[in-house]
Amino acid sequence: MMTASPLLSLPGAVAGDGADAPVAAHYGSFNLEQRTLASGEGFVDLSHRDVLRIAGPDRLTWLHSLTSQAFEGLAPGVWTSSLILSPQGHVEHFFSGVDDGSSFLAWTEPGAGEALVAYLERMKFWSDVTVTLDPSQVSVWRVSTSSTTGGGYSFVPRESLETYAAAAGPACGFWAFEALRIERGEPRFGVDTDARTIPNEVGWVPGSEETVGPEYAVHLDKGCYRGQETVARVHTLGRPPRRLVLLHLDGSENRLPAAGSELVFGEKTVGFVGSSARHHELGPIALGLVKRNVPVDAQLVVDGMPVAQEVLVDPEIGLHIRPLR
Repeated sequence: MMTASPLLSLPGAVAGDGADAPVAAHYGSFNLEQRTLASGEGFVDLSHRDVLRIAGPDRLTWLHSLTSQAFEGLAPGVWTSSLILSPQGHVEHFFSGVDDGSSFLAWTEPGAGEALVAYLERMKFWSDVTVTLDPSQVSVWRVSTSSTTGGGYSFVPRESLETYAAAAGPACGFWAFEALRIERGEPRFGVDTDARTIPNEVGWVPGSEETVGPEYAVHLDKGCYRGQETVARVHTLGRPPRRLVLLHLDGSENRLPAAGSELVFGEKTVGFVGSSARHHELGPIALGLVKRNVPVDAQLVVDGMPVAQEVLVDPEIGLHIRPLR
């Protein structure tokens, strides 16, 4: 069971829902909190996310052999994201973190850590590594443009979270964070993805070495790993089966679609909605995954509401065409 954040005791704190219940959805005004974050101030408590630690002298070469990312030679302090794929190239696990010279510390989505650790344990063989969940560390987020800081993510000791909050404040809620993440077109594993998702569909593949950064989870010039053939083929030939889109919802109804709701074009289901939020400038928005051949200007319907698309992943080349930040 996930531990409730001590920051829920801050004035105005309202707990989130579902997997995000252990942290504050907002502290009184999610619109004001979005504006605070957009201005470069404040921070977000992400202490409900699972944190794992990978230690041992073989950790980087071992991770390099297992994942979609290049870990060999990774310098301490440089943030990177990575995927574990099925043999068919479907995304099975996502994690993002940083090496400190002796261990690699990473976050993954709430509830996803145990399965990730179990998989990594099965793949150790003779490698000198240890893999554990590390509840003593928690994830937080602040606005950053540096490629070495994970796009704003960092870790603090759980016991120091309240001290960190007092220095880094004001505290902003998870709803504000989600609205800005959706605006950036940054997918959330397990919400904006499903069991059939390949990295090329959701913008995790960089266009070139010049665009490598913590928002990308695939390295195009590394050696073989499970699922690489699918990623390379779609990158070379283009035309991914589906594409991530930013959806602008009809603001006349005071509701947001549930994650997993069907996206309909005409009489056909052509995809699903993942994350959704109320943005302080754009209004109600969401991320969706739709079939590649759906016209980019087609109006779709979700839960009886009309939605307009904004292209995030090019349907022909399968690359994110908007800056993530």
